Amino acid sequence: MTATMTDTPPPAAAKASGSQQPKGSRFSLAQILLIIMGALILVAAVRVITGADQLTSEGQISAALGLAVPIGLAGLAGLWSERAGVVNIGLEGMMILGTFGAGWLGWQTNPWLGLLCGIGFGVIGGLVHAVATITFGVDHIVSGVAVNLLALGATQYLAKIFFADGTPAEKGGNPKQSPPVDSLPHITVPGLSDALSSIEKHHWFLVSDLAGILGGLVTDVSVVTVLAVVLFVGSWWLLWRTPFGLRLRSCGENPIAAESLGVHVYSYKYAAVAISGGLAGLGGAFLALVTSHTYLEGQTGGRGYIGLAAMIFGNWRPGGVAMGAGLFGFSDALQLRNGGETVHALLLLLFVLLALLALWKLYRKAMWQAAVTAVIAVLILAWYLLTKEVPGDFVGATPYVVTLLVLSLSAQRLRMPKADGMRYRKGQGK
Repeated sequence: MTATMTDTPPPAAAKASGSQQPKGSRFSLAQILLIIMGALILVAAVRVITGADQLTSEGQISAALGLAVPIGLAGLAGLWSERAGVVNIGLEGMMILGTFGAGWLGWQTNPWLGLLCGIGFGVIGGLVHAVATITFGVDHIVSGVAVNLLALGATQYLAKIFFADGTPAEKGGNPKQSPPVDSLPHITVPGLSDALSSIEKHHWFLVSDLAGILGGLVTDVSVVTVLAVVLFVGSWWLLWRTPFGLRLRSCGENPIAAESLGVHVYSYKYAAVAISGGLAGLGGAFLALVTSHTYLEGQTGGRGYIGLAAMIFGNWRPGGVAMGAGLFGFSDALQLRNGGETVHALLLLLFVLLALLALWKLYRKAMWQAAVTAVIAVLILAWYLLTKEVPGDFVGATPYVVTLLVLSLSAQRLRMPKADGMRYRKGQGK
C-alpha cells in the first residue's frame, strides 16, 4: 500500500483473471477445522490451568462479538476497495460519517432509518475518495487522510448546529452527542441459549468451553450483527464466485489488461469504493445504534485503522478479515470485562504459541528466527510465573499488542493485489 504514486504495471506483470492465491497458501476445509479444534483445545487447557473461566464464557464471547462487528465491517470495506486497486485509508472518516448519520436521523425517526442514513453518509465519503483517487489521480494515502480530516471537522460542525439547541438539547443532545436513539432488535435462540448456559457453568474441559462460545453466538445478538455475517458471506460469494467479482478483482490486479478485455475499469473502481464507504458507514452506525444508542464525538476510536490491520492480517479475503476482527474483539473484550487477572492467563497462551512457532521455525531451518522467538517465549513465561496480574497500564494495550504480534507473525504469507494503490488512467489498455 506504499506505492500509491507509481504507474500501473504493464499487462505482462499480472494476469487479468483476478487475484488468485497460490495453491500452496490455501487450506482445505479439513485443515481449517483441525486448526480451529486445536485452538479450542489449547484455550480450554489454558482456562483449566489458570482458572480463568472468563476466557470462554458466554458474556466474554458476546462482548467480543459486539466489539468485533464494527472492526470487521471496516476491514470488509477496505477489502472491497483494495481488491479494485484503491487504497482506502479514509475508512475511519467514513465510519465517523456513519456514526453521525445514524445518530442524526435515528433520534428523529427510528433506528432503521438511522441505519440507512449511516450507510448513506458512508457512501458519500467513499464517493469523495473515489473522485479524488480515480478521476483526478490523487495519491490514495493523501486522499484518505483528507477524508478522515474532513469527516471529523464536518461532523463536529454539524453536531453543534443540530444537537446543541432547541428540541435536541431538551432531549439530551449537546455539541458532542445526539439525543438517545431507540434500540434495534436483538435475537436470542430460546431453549438453546439456556441449555448452553447450564453446560457452561459446569466448567468441563472443552465441553463447557464450546458451550460458552456457542452461547455467546446465540444469546442477545443484534440484528446488525446478523446482517454483518450475511455481508461477509455475500462478499465472498460475489467477489470469488461471480463474473462481477472476477472483473472487479482484475481491476486491482492489472487494470490495463482488464480494460483490454472490455472491462470498464472506472465503473468497477467507483462501485467498489462506494460499497467500501457504505460498509464503513454501517460499521459506524453499529457504534451509534447498537453499542451506545447515541452519536458521540470520537466514538470510532480508531476502529477504521484497526479494520485495515484486520484486512491485512486476513490477506485481503473475507474469512481472514473476520478472524482478524474476532481476535481483536476478543482481546479488547477481555481487558474491558475482566482486567489484569484474566489477561494474565493470556501470557501462558502466548508462551505456548510462541514455543510452537519456534519449533516450526527450527523445523524450517530458520535458526535465527527460531532463536529470537524462543527467547521471547521464555521471557513471557518468566513474566507469567513471577506475577499474578498484568498491570493496568498494560491491560489497556492488550488489543493493540495482540494485533501487532499477529501481523508480524503472519507478514510472510501476505499478498496484496498487484495494482493496489497504483495510478490508472482510462484508455491505457487500448
